Amino acid sequence: MHTQHPNHQGLERWTTAIQQACGRFETELASNHSLFIGEISSFSRAGLPLANLRTNAGTIRRLGENPMLDDDQYCFLVSQRMGSASIAQAGVSVSLAPGELLLMDSVGRCEITPNGLIEHVSLALSREQVRKHVQGNGVMFGKISSTNACGRMLHVLMDQLCKENNSNADGAQGDALQSAFVALLEPGFERSGETPCNFGGLSGANLRGYVQQVIDESLSQPGLTPANLAGRLNISVRHLYRLFEEEGDSVCRYIQRARLKRSADDLANPFFKRESITSIAYKWGFTDSAHFSRSFKKQYEQSPKDFRAQAMA
Repeated sequence: MHTQHPNHQGLERWTTAIQQACGRFETELASNHSLFIGEISSFSRAGLPLANLRTNAGTIRRLGENPMLDDDQYCFLVSQRMGSASIAQAGVSVSLAPGELLLMDSVGRCEITPNGLIEHVSLALSREQVRKHVQGNGVMFGKISSTNACGRMLHVLMDQLCKENNSNADGAQGDALQSAFVALLEPGFERSGETPCNFGGLSGANLRGYVQQVIDESLSQPGLTPANLAGRLNISVRHLYRLFEEEGDSVCRYIQRARLKRSADDLANPFFKRESITSIAYKWGFTDSAHFSRSFKKQYEQSPKDFRAQAMA
């Protein structure tokens, strides 16, 4: 479903599409909108159902005044792919930046407030299974940690699922993946007062090697910046810069080289020959196709198009 209309008819089409994919949501347009963007598509990866949503709406709201009317089959693991948004449910409001994950219940009042144009992918998980695993007060809403082991594993699994091109998978594979996602949720939640990762025992090359590993696992996240990375690692931005400066490098150059290398690998892979150059660039964290082309040509002395043609030949 794709709509790009500033009129009520376009809004109605968008509302119908989002209700079919996500439940009883209503949409209010942003007060300063010049052109309403509302795109949503449903698909499957490795036997699991996902939806991709892209919009610049002002607010997307589920009133939830009568939970009996809500679809109680699913919880949604939401991956913010572009832009930022505030999401409120169960009396809690969280901010979601690019690359961050959130579990959202399909029952009860919920409000999503995009900050400009956003894009996110949501994975539908069995609500019954999630409820069996989530402890405490039983609220199935919360941000996934990017620092504890289970939270980081959820980020890796979700990113890999978004990149997966094969939509065909047997039921056993889908069931196994769903069980893995559900089992990691409870220990993967971001907790207030959560003890950050302790890197006191690492220094110099060892710490830099760990940082590089974290970067390599996070390349598909557009929000991977030095500030974001330092926050996840619980070190200062200056300390992060020094780790790379000691080797005559910079963290930004390392991130870009790694992204270009992954993009080059995909461009040379016959398995991805039907995937557009732009989609490959986006998959590895680039958000501007012109910037990607310039950076790629500087690194490989060929345009992405010529590089792919030569590799395929």
